Amino acid sequence: MSEFIEQIASVVTAVITPINDVVWGPIMLVLLLGTGLFLTFGLRFLTWRDIPRGFKLMWRGRAKLDHLEGELSPFNALMTALAATVGTGNIVGVATAILIGGPGALFWMWCTAMVGMATKFAETVLAVQYREVTPAGNVVGGPMYFIKNGLGKNWLWLGTLFAIFGGLAGFGIGNLTQTNAISGVLAKFGISPWITAGVLFVLLGIVVVGGVQRIGAVSGKLVPFMALFYILTALIIIVVHIDRVPEIFMLVIREAFSPSAAQGGFAGATVWLAIRYGVARGVFSNEAGLGSAAIAQATATVDNPVTMGLIGMLGTFIDTIIVCSMTGFAILVTGVWTAPGANGATLTSVAFASGLPPFLQGWGDILVTIALALFAFSTILGWCVYSERCWVFLLGDKALKPFRLIFTIVAPIGAVSQLDTAWLVADTLNALMAIPNLVGLLLLSPVLFKLVNDYNSSPKKDELL
Repeated sequence: MSEFIEQIASVVTAVITPINDVVWGPIMLVLLLGTGLFLTFGLRFLTWRDIPRGFKLMWRGRAKLDHLEGELSPFNALMTALAATVGTGNIVGVATAILIGGPGALFWMWCTAMVGMATKFAETVLAVQYREVTPAGNVVGGPMYFIKNGLGKNWLWLGTLFAIFGGLAGFGIGNLTQTNAISGVLAKFGISPWITAGVLFVLLGIVVVGGVQRIGAVSGKLVPFMALFYILTALIIIVVHIDRVPEIFMLVIREAFSPSAAQGGFAGATVWLAIRYGVARGVFSNEAGLGSAAIAQATATVDNPVTMGLIGMLGTFIDTIIVCSMTGFAILVTGVWTAPGANGATLTSVAFASGLPPFLQGWGDILVTIALALFAFSTILGWCVYSERCWVFLLGDKALKPFRLIFTIVAPIGAVSQLDTAWLVADTLNALMAIPNLVGLLLLSPVLFKLVNDYNSSPKKDELL
């Protein structure tokens, strides 16, 4: 039986690999960045100018406003999106980008985030503007809905494609691969994958079966805790090596535009490698352009879609500008990125193990393991929301209970399995989600710009929530 499964996996890998190379190739990266740049200019840099206002609205949006349409408070809607966004890409993805593209890759991750904020803003605004309430009372939205309701029935096929890709991706990138990552890091401490599988089954059964509101409530508490826990740990390393920070900052800027020289175990990198891996890992981390986060943002209790857009765009800022930067600087100031034999899976652990002050020595690997486990678990919760709303779009409210049950049952399988093929398939589905989303954003950009102009002309815009 195992040989048969291996043969199937081999065939799937052979078929999917060339597709993955195309959908995540230069054309996709240009489309993602190009859409972000177009929206950034079209919005007159609103997503850069209004970052403080976004944080102010996020703080004010902690309470669920029952008199408004929606299922989650604006804060919990953002935290649910961040639950799926802040994940292994923030730890392993950043390390891989630096190892292959050099320090300059971090600069291109920042660039991806700054234009990606406009993409995330647009996704969120349109998701709220065109959301629906199902017969069972569920508030649903996202690219599949703004394509259908914004572009009309002739474009229904495009929204359906997004929903199919998103519904399937939830089982891969948002479930099997995440539980596999959790069991993998815990196994280093002697915890059996079967124990991990059982614990995850119970935890997910408690949270997921409770639906979007319970997931939102858990995310609203878990995400701020895990993000602060990780940021403070990385910040300790940076403070310990504070004398190197100006030098490292200039290194990142310089090597973004010039080839990275070979150092120690680092083989060197071209500018193209810095751009390619900085952009690719940045998109993988913050998901700007995939359209996924908009599904969670659409559930927020707000009375103006632009208000939620200003809150929603913070997901990209927090994920990449803050969390990924903490990882990048922890790796660079400790110098471990030039060590012989370094790899993405262990580089951050090595940086934390060697960079912490003496009284915390020995805790680095443990702290990174805790962070990885929390990040992966939160990703499962966020993607559960994304995937279930895609299936509701395809099959109606009747899909909710069966989906949640299947989603919970599937999770332990990932904890005890080898999933190289599943990672590849999930990565490809992510890219395929981006294409309908980006087409919808570009075609609906006139609607977006009008909504923003109307919002800015309102004398009570700072009171809207």
